[in-house]
Parts: sequence; C-alpha cells; structure tokens
Amino acid sequence: MGIPTGYLDSASSEPLHPAARETLLAALERGYADPRRLHGRGRDARLLLDNARAVVAECLEVRPDEVAFTASGTDAVHRGLLGIRRGDGPVAYGAVEHSSVVHAARWAGPEPVVLPADRLGRVSVGDTDGASVVALQHANHEVGTVQHAPDVDVPLFVDACASMGRLPLPERWDALAGSAHKWGGPAGVGVLLLRKRTRWIDPFPEAGFPNVPGALAAAAALQAVVADRAEVNARQHALVDRIRVAAAAIPDVEVVGDPDDRLPHLVTFSCLYVDGEAIVTELDKRGYGVASGSACTASTLTPSHVLEAMGVLTHGNLRVSLTRDTTEAEVDGFLGVLPDVVRDLRAQVGL
Repeated sequence: MGIPTGYLDSASSEPLHPAARETLLAALERGYADPRRLHGRGRDARLLLDNARAVVAECLEVRPDEVAFTASGTDAVHRGLLGIRRGDGPVAYGAVEHSSVVHAARWAGPEPVVLPADRLGRVSVGDTDGASVVALQHANHEVGTVQHAPDVDVPLFVDACASMGRLPLPERWDALAGSAHKWGGPAGVGVLLLRKRTRWIDPFPEAGFPNVPGALAAAAALQAVVADRAEVNARQHALVDRIRVAAAAIPDVEVVGDPDDRLPHLVTFSCLYVDGEAIVTELDKRGYGVASGSACTASTLTPSHVLEAMGVLTHGNLRVSLTRDTTEAEVDGFLGVLPDVVRDLRAQVGL
C-alpha cells in the first residue's frame, strides 16, 4: 500500500525510502544474530553493523568510530546531551529546542538556562558561563530555520534530527543526534555522533540488543538521500517558496521562520481566528495530511512553545513538509483548497 496522495508531513516521518526497504528485507535474513557474540552468525551480524557505521560515516563526513546507533532519535538526544555534560552546572538550551532536549535538560537539574530566540527562530547564545553543556539544534523542527553553531567554552550538543541527510552537518559540535525515519530510514533507529576527542559517559544502562537490520537500512536510505540531495533540495525549496507566497496572501496569515536560510522542505504559517486542529481535520478530509502544534506535542492541544518563544502568532498553526516525491501537482492541489478551508472555518465562527 503506497503513501496517500497529499501526505505533507515528512517532518514527522518521511516515507520509507525504496533503498531502505530493499536493504531491510535482505538484512533480516542475515542480521538477526547478536553482533556481540563470537560465533559465525554473530560475526556476520557484526560485519553488517560495521558496514552500516562505515556508510553513515562516509555520508556525514565523520570517522566510523564516531558513529553509534541508538534506539531512536530521542534516545540519541538524551544519551548525547547528558553524556557530555561537564560538571554539575545547568544545561543551557535554546528556547526553540525540541521537547526531547527540554525534557532531558529539566531531568538533569539544576534549573536549566533558556537562551532566547528572535522572530526567525534563531537562538542568541550569549553568556554560557557555569553551564555544563550547551544544546542547540541545527535546524528547527517546526519552522525550519538553520542555527549556526557558536564558539562556546563548554561542550556543545547539536540536535540534527530535522536536518541530517538533508543538509551538511555543522562544523562545530561535540555530540550530535539524528533520527533515521526523518530521512526515509526505518523508525526505531537513531544516530549518535561523538567527536573522538569528546569525553562522554553513557548516562543510562546499556541500550539493549542492537537493531542490525534497522541500522543497515537507515544507512542505505541516508546514502541514497545524500546522493540526490542537491536535486531534491532545489526542487523542494522552489515548491516551499510557492507555499510561503500563497499562504502569506491569505488575510491574517503569518508565515514564520527564515525565508532563505532554512530546511528546504518545510514551511510553517499561522492563521488568525482559526483553530489549528480544525484546519488539519478539514485538510485531511480533502486528502492532505499536515501537522499543527508543537513538534512531538501536538496531541496535547497546547500552543507551540517554539512559536511562543519567537513571539509570533501561535493560533491556527500549520506545518507543511514535503516528501522527496511530492509533486508540483500535489502542491497546486493543496494551495487550491487551503484558502477555502480557512475561509469556511472563519465563517463558522462568524468572521
């Protein structure tokens, strides 16, 4: 069964890449054994895992011994962020970080330092004296704005779950996290990069049985995505530009995030006088799947903490994110129904 026409929520999860599907099926036949064992099947699984690590390292231009696989992107965030802390000081993180970073920082204690963001969603680092680690995303999950890594005197953790594969990695980081299902790999596979010089102590007990087939499939998808990145990014950037212009033309709609220095496939805008969940529901009835609310917390029906920190409109928020296969015709169809949906919902409340 294929992905329905009009799936515009790849920022939540990209459809499984054909390269990942093919590799996963083959790896299930060979990669079932424990790669920590010394028998033949175990050594075979270990070889597959090492191959996956080597492919990911080549795609990301890092060393193979700097690559580790985790149970998810969130797991990579938690292990990376908490494992490189220096001393007992607080975690300093951007006000627009993903909830996985926020939860880890609060769990670690003491009270974290929240770094402010501007209206584009870009964080101002400022003074980080006394912090045990600084956590900054590479690109924002909700509005797409790229954050350029600062030069800080404490360990720097970078959440690259939204950008890994789509953009080259930033030059500055001590630990960095990615999530395979964001680039078309299988769910349940995270990538944790640790600089060779970085002191890291695993903050949790052993992660458990390695997902060898998943790691190999994630590596295959990443390799395919990086190979096609220039062409796909250019096409998606042009389509997103069209959506930004069309959304901004609707009365009382605010398009947010950096218009240029951003993820190529993602755009967020907010519609005054309209409930975001209502827009999502009506668009879904017309065959278009989009997201609303804070990334990973939309089900709470609370305003996006990212948009609140940026000081922009939070009401009636929509996040549209294109898949690698999204066509111009699908974007045309979406833009054809969007103004009518907003107008009809406003009419229902007397506007």
